[in-house]
Amino acid sequence: MNDLIRLEKVVKEYRDNGVPVKALDSVDLVIEQGEFTVVMGPSGSGKSTMLNLIGGLDQPTSGLVKVVGKDTSVLSGTELSRLRLYKIGFVFQAYNLVPVLTAYENAEYVLMLQGRPASERRERIMGLLKTVGLTGLENRFPRELSGGQQQRVAIARAIAPEPDLVLADEPTANVDSKTSESLLDLMMQLNADKGVTFLFSTHDPAVMQRARRIIRLKDGRIDADEENPRG
Repeated sequence: MNDLIRLEKVVKEYRDNGVPVKALDSVDLVIEQGEFTVVMGPSGSGKSTMLNLIGGLDQPTSGLVKVVGKDTSVLSGTELSRLRLYKIGFVFQAYNLVPVLTAYENAEYVLMLQGRPASERRERIMGLLKTVGLTGLENRFPRELSGGQQQRVAIARAIAPEPDLVLADEPTANVDSKTSESLLDLMMQLNADKGVTFLFSTHDPAVMQRARRIIRLKDGRIDADEENPRG
């Protein structure tokens, strides 16, 4: 197995009214290719901060963050954009859909940026939208979709390019249990068939039950890191 993610002595500080607050405090972590792993912990424990650093959306105050063998701190803005475009899929709590694009166009967006042929894009996106239960809603804009439907579009967009890594921040928070199960089935299939690595931040017991490894954060530090016997 190869290291897909490596954090060494990672510290991330923010300022709160001029007072430094450590969101992450000297974190060491290795995620290998093909893992299906959950990061959990109470609000403020550093889960979202960790995912943002791994995704190159933020930089550590100190320490090393390597993703797909690349030190994110030395990459240019263009190189970071290419890393995210070709190697990393994101599922955000806030969906981050483009409001002027339809559900189909949002799901297709990354494939378009990658320059994939239109026929390939259409076949893949229509299949994914069917899988996530959005058949017939392809031409609706985000404002015309419920929160759960928007989340399904976001998940389709993240996994459409079959990236090396998917970072998912509370991916099932706004969907019902039946949809959650079907989405998790889809992600586990991608993990098994394509070797896509999944790293979740979640409070959802259904996600935790599927994970093969559970990392618990507390006050910006790794409090526990264990294999899940049920995963």
